[in-house]
Amino acid sequence: MKVAGFTFIKNAVNNDYPIIEAITSILPICDEFVVAVGKSEDETLELIKSIPSDRIKIIETDWDGNPTIWGENFRRETNKALAAISKDVDWYFYIQGDECVHEKYLDTIKKEMTQTLNNPKIEGLLIKYAHFYGTFHHIAVSRRWYRREIRLIKNINGLHSYKDAQGFRINDRKINVKLIDAYMYHYGWVKPPKSFNNKRSLGDRMTINEGEFDFGNADRLVDFKGSHPQVMAKRIQQMDWNFNIDITKLKKHLSLRRQFLQWIEVKFGKRIFEYKNYKIVAKYD
Repeated sequence: MKVAGFTFIKNAVNNDYPIIEAITSILPICDEFVVAVGKSEDETLELIKSIPSDRIKIIETDWDGNPTIWGENFRRETNKALAAISKDVDWYFYIQGDECVHEKYLDTIKKEMTQTLNNPKIEGLLIKYAHFYGTFHHIAVSRRWYRREIRLIKNINGLHSYKDAQGFRINDRKINVKLIDAYMYHYGWVKPPKSFNNKRSLGDRMTINEGEFDFGNADRLVDFKGSHPQVMAKRIQQMDWNFNIDITKLKKHLSLRRQFLQWIEVKFGKRIFEYKNYKIVAKYD
């Protein structure tokens, strides 16, 4: 079984993306790894070249300069990386520049790839998500945040990145997936308050009040009790900002409708009216 990782990145240094951590978190189970590096205003290309692995393949790309189509750029760049992968791979493993997989999940992911490889009913694997927010100690769990996404897909004709590169489709249809017992850790919203001005300029919805970050954008936060991937240890140790927030009061930011839907999810474990860019045909035991 041959596995190819792939991603895209631009201006990773200026925007403090954990791209090295993202790549190296899944590199142990990848036979090759394609990185589409957009022309940057910093040392992103040199940073990727510094990864000590002969499995890394870099393609240099140009993004459309229109700041209003960042989502379209993400999709295009994902497809460029996908097209550069060797044709004989069995699985594609996609990761974005602000995501990491905990090493404790790698065996599970590899086992699921092996067991489902020859099952034609399963075309991809669906991974659960933990969205860290503001700090490494809180997770956003409201309906604003997607719970699952496709990150492993078989080598099937017609595969392409969909919309803003959050998911994939085969031609124009949703992918048949198995939900597996593994998490992707998303760190894109863990930054010092002043750094969120850059995210706001890219169109992300959030609030800055006199340099302080407004946690209300998350809707609902819970404490994170687990451990982080080993590749993130240095970043976590270097965190030099603090947030004082009573996470129990965040529900005041929600409308009554969203509070009700959130109550259903917490009480019964069901997220009704959830958008799904995939079709679940199997689940882990």
